[in-house]
Amino acid sequence: MRIAFVHEYLNQFGGAERMLQALCDIFPDAPIYTLIYDEAATNGIFKDREIRTSFLQKMPFAKSHHYAFPLLMPLGIEQFNFDNFDLIISISASFAKGIITKPDTRHICYCLTPPRFLWDSSQKFIEEFGYPKPIRKLLPPFMSYLRVWDSAAAQRPDKYWAISNFVQSRIAKYYNLPAEVIYPPVDVSKFSPSNHVADYFLMVGRLVSYKKFDIAIEAFNKLGLPLKIAGIGPEMNKLKKTANANIVFLGMVSDDELARLYSQAQALVFPQEEDFGIVPLEAMASGRPVIAYRGGGATETILENKTGIFFDVQNSDSLIEAIEKFRNFKFNFEFCRAQAEKFDTEIFKKKILEKINDNRN
Repeated sequence: MRIAFVHEYLNQFGGAERMLQALCDIFPDAPIYTLIYDEAATNGIFKDREIRTSFLQKMPFAKSHHYAFPLLMPLGIEQFNFDNFDLIISISASFAKGIITKPDTRHICYCLTPPRFLWDSSQKFIEEFGYPKPIRKLLPPFMSYLRVWDSAAAQRPDKYWAISNFVQSRIAKYYNLPAEVIYPPVDVSKFSPSNHVADYFLMVGRLVSYKKFDIAIEAFNKLGLPLKIAGIGPEMNKLKKTANANIVFLGMVSDDELARLYSQAQALVFPQEEDFGIVPLEAMASGRPVIAYRGGGATETILENKTGIFFDVQNSDSLIEAIEKFRNFKFNFEFCRAQAEKFDTEIFKKKILEKINDNRN
């Protein structure tokens, strides 16, 4: 069976790219089609793969500022030719599902989410990406065009896999289509519990507004407890100005350092709503519990009062209540680790092979 992968853009290395890496391990000969590829930005993980890019690859600034080209991405994705393949697996949070295939070529879309910038936060997208005011005024009609395109493109896959029940419900809402849930992989082997737990709490991720670092900073300013933040992003300077001395910004850290930070933290603080959320599982793989907002994929991976504590409102007061509750609990590191192991990469690979073999029959 001739297989190919489609990925929107390979110009960073995060959860979606780790999922693609696991798929590549299963099918080492499958080429990767992507709108944009940056070897350095993906840490050279895919340098030995056959990668086929779109015309956007040659456009100035496209690798580093791909969000400036949304109107060209439908054209780029539709120009790929898949005539020589039997099965296409697209990993899509926006455009990859829009590929065009022959009737006898099976297309499975592994959906990270229907695009949030089109369906539930288009106004924030326009504001947060720093477009000049004249351009912001012109964008709404183009966003409407992209919604129409996205609705049509959503009908092209033969089958949907969703990364969580939460995303499954979004696919049903926006596309009126069914999806089967296959949870993304977590490389549990990279993390392990520590014999020493320090006094700090930890946050990990890109410093962008929807991840709600601001409410955690407000909460820890009030509590005076030590908080370490690993990650960079456009909100960093703004957040630093609001943080007291008990909050430390670590910037980018190595994988080894991140594993150590997880294992020695009191708990991971996770105030955002994510479609799945790899970070809480990495913390649990390190034997540490999570204090999380009760929303999105976190509700499917964290066992309340066993591997973590939930809070119900995305504000500092609700988070403070959860932190105080956490301090009266004792969590078993072995139980946290065992929960993370349910999402291990090897389990993911086995599940994918089973589903592909089922689709052959």
